[in-house]
Parts: sequence; structure tokens; C-alpha cells
Amino acid sequence: MLRQNYRRPQRITLKGVIDPVTESDLKAQEIIMALIRQAFPEHSFLAEESVAEEGAKGQRWIIDPLDGTVNFAHGFPVFCVSIAYEGTTGVEYGVVYDPLRDELFEAFKSGGAWLNGGEIRVSETDNLERALLATGFPYDIRERLGGTMARLGRVLSQVQGVRRAGSAALDLCYVACGRLDGFWEENLKPWDTAAGALMVAEAGGRLTTFDGGVFELTSANVAASNGRLHEAILRLLRDDR
Repeated sequence: MLRQNYRRPQRITLKGVIDPVTESDLKAQEIIMALIRQAFPEHSFLAEESVAEEGAKGQRWIIDPLDGTVNFAHGFPVFCVSIAYEGTTGVEYGVVYDPLRDELFEAFKSGGAWLNGGEIRVSETDNLERALLATGFPYDIRERLGGTMARLGRVLSQVQGVRRAGSAALDLCYVACGRLDGFWEENLKPWDTAAGALMVAEAGGRLTTFDGGVFELTSANVAASNGRLHEAILRLLRDDR
């Protein structure tokens, strides 16, 4: 459906000044939830384009039906679908699908991470000057501009390059498969990170908050890396340096 609607005119509404929702976001979410309900009618949902729906305790699906909506609305070809299953011990399964490249990232808790059926691992880069990182800008960037740009400047001064493609879920998957060596962003939501964070962890990477704390789905920010560069990246992200 997303492939079919890509580059077609969209009805667009705004949740915030720069936070759009297209009709394809809503249709994709409707399709995903309907399919999951057929197999697991008692499960709960946390999906970006609707309020949380309660069901069986400890069995929840966390869904971003279109991560990269701004890109999609402008015809910029970077967006995906992100779906994660959260059980009693946390996120146990996740998939991120890029419909334009036909790339399916998949991760199982304690079972590894995969891209189109082949196992993936994080990169072995151990030098910041050889590292390619990615970041994203939050929808409330106008209130966070000073701190966000200061961190970006510190990172840019030390690494080989920084990319800002506009899909946190794909950025995390790219860290997992070694296309990126690290990623950081603030003010993400559980549906942005649930599947991608599991990818990084299962591919041998590391995730924390900017201050090195334990990353949770409700954390205010996330730093992900191949592990080898993690402490060096955190030093650049800290506001008290």
C-alpha cells in the first residue's frame, strides 16, 4: 500500500507545527492492526496514530505504520514500517520493513538480527575519524535548537560524516547491519525505537541514554553504536563537557 501511494497526492493533517500525518499513515496502521488482531485478538496495542488500546497484560504490539512521514509526504524515498512485540520481559520481537528497497530487518530477543534472512552484525569501526554516524531532529526542534545544534557541531568536528535521513527506525537498523557506526536522537517515542533498538542489541551493538544510563522505550534520548565507539560518542553528546 505504501509503495502504491508513494508519490501520489495525499490528504495531510498536522499533529504539530512540523509533524504531519498522511492518509497512508492511517491506512497502514489500520491494515497492520487488523492483521495482528486476526492472530492475537486479546493483545494490546500502542500505535502512533491512535490512543493505546488495552488488552491482555504483558502482550503488546508497538507500531509505527510509517516512520518517515515527512519524507513520504515530500516524495523523499526514505521511510519504513516498524512493528515490535513486547512481552513480559520487554521487547521480544521486532520487524522494520523498507518497502521501496524491499528490505526486511528482523530481530528476536536472544536470537539475533537479520536482513532478508541473512544474519547481521554491527561494524568493527573503532576510530571516530573513520566513523559514519546518523542523527535526527525532534519535532520540537525549535525549542531545542541550541542544545541540538551544539551536540551536532561537536560530533561533526570529530567524525568522518553525519547523515540525517529522517527515519529513526531505519537509522537503528543501519547501525545493526554496519552501514552506520552510531546514531543519536532526542525526544523519540516508543514506536520509533522499539523494533530498531532490539535490532542493535541483537546485532552486538550498545544502546544507552546520552548520559550513559540504561535505555528504555520511554527514555528522553537514545545513543546507539557498534559498542567500540560508544564511550567516545557519549563524551561528545554530554551537555556538561
